[in-house]
Amino acid sequence: MLSTPPALIAVIGPVEPPLLTAWVRHYRWLGIERILIAFHFPDHVPDAHRHELQAIIRELGIIPTGTSTGPWHEHTNTQLREALRHTAGPGWHLLADADEFQQYPAPLSEVIVQAERSGQRVVGGLMLDRVAAGGHLAGWSPEGGLDLAYPLGGHLTHRLLHGDPRKIVLARHDVTVASGNHRAPGNRPDADRICAVHHFKWRSGILDDLRRRVRHFISGAWLEQTPAVRDEANRLLAHVGQHRGVINTSDPRFAFRRVSLDRLPSSWPAEARSIFTTWRPYAYTDQDQRQ
Repeated sequence: MLSTPPALIAVIGPVEPPLLTAWVRHYRWLGIERILIAFHFPDHVPDAHRHELQAIIRELGIIPTGTSTGPWHEHTNTQLREALRHTAGPGWHLLADADEFQQYPAPLSEVIVQAERSGQRVVGGLMLDRVAAGGHLAGWSPEGGLDLAYPLGGHLTHRLLHGDPRKIVLARHDVTVASGNHRAPGNRPDADRICAVHHFKWRSGILDDLRRRVRHFISGAWLEQTPAVRDEANRLLAHVGQHRGVINTSDPRFAFRRVSLDRLPSSWPAEARSIFTTWRPYAYTDQDQRQ
């Protein structure tokens, strides 16, 4: 058995307080004992919201490693994440955004022992986008929980947004991880042991957030490294615009079905392996460039 659980590394933005609480409890349930977070708040976030999140995280027994404000450049997350990893020190690091709830096929300690025995220095995950039953970008009740509010899981990031659905969920401290935790150059995860990353991004308020990102990236107020993030946001906005403000959960491309944080879908190993090994960056067309 692993004597020391991995340190959880996360950069947290202005999420709703119940999500942050649920996120911490989820990872503690997985066996995480050490949580290192840094808050980053863009200028539009009210002081009251910042103070509430900082108070809640302290109530949960976590002292933020740092808090910063200002533009959310594309490189901001990576810089803050790397500072947290340096603070965490040697060992395994678990990497997760505040809307990502990881689900493993075995206890976390066993997953890491298996990786070490096979000489793996990373463990891979695949996004499973969670949405409301009718595709509405709705809020949720802490009493009901995330599974009740967003019961469907599918492949929206991969098949609609043309984004990279792969994640590095666990990495040794000396492994370099790319922006967005999507890759670890020189390290290939075991495609037969892919974690499900339940992605609770599609909640109330996300459309305003996406519009803000697009506006700031276009103006140059927020710096981007590639147009990928902006293009993904535009695809989601265009999709809901075509479907009366909701995600079309009946589209067979997205493979939405009922899932839960308690049990992996029986089809997950083969499904995840297929996507993880065949995914390639989207080939932009002239039409994309004109949009």
